[in-house]
Amino acid sequence: MSDADSTALGLLRRLFALSRTGLHFAGSEYRPDANAVFDRGRYEEIGSIAARLLALHTEAPVAELLQAWRTDDGYMTPKIDVRGAIFRDDQILLVRERSDGKWTCPGGWVDLNESPTQAVEKEIRQESGFIAKTVKLAAVYDRNLRNLPPSIFHSWKCFFLCEITGGAPQVSDETDAVEFFAADALPELSTGRTSEWQIERMYLHHRARELPAEFD
Repeated sequence: MSDADSTALGLLRRLFALSRTGLHFAGSEYRPDANAVFDRGRYEEIGSIAARLLALHTEAPVAELLQAWRTDDGYMTPKIDVRGAIFRDDQILLVRERSDGKWTCPGGWVDLNESPTQAVEKEIRQESGFIAKTVKLAAVYDRNLRNLPPSIFHSWKCFFLCEITGGAPQVSDETDAVEFFAADALPELSTGRTSEWQIERMYLHHRARELPAEFD
């Protein structure tokens, strides 16, 4: 994706967020006046235009883009993606995603009513079979700045150092392999989830636990 396309994606993402936030505050709870219904129609149209414009930059159908965006209701905020960095004999635990056949630190979206710690420990257990405990927040990254390819969602990626306390390697509905890799022998990565640079940073935090958390 070119720089121009990446800029367009960011602007369209922002435009749709404004439409969703506008719909939220134009709801009857906030706007009981009769004009609110017209405002809601305008905000819906803005969101539809954003999706149609985005479809010109991607192969995704307009209806699919709208459906993905509309799952986020209310005031629009970044989604939270948690990743667990686990080391054994100075090798990092990675899982292979069934969706693209590439590797990543185990993790995923934080669900409602979950704390970050609960979320990352759950994702590790579900995707790798290992039971782990969180020992350190290593970094909070803005996905837009750190990972490719660009996403229609704006998200923050929270990387935690974790330690195995039980379990055994086990694949899941989302993963089809679980292995440890040396820093100089990494497999092909699912870069939207975990990049080589991020793994390098996790190695630094693993070897120097006293380092402060990184953030964008």
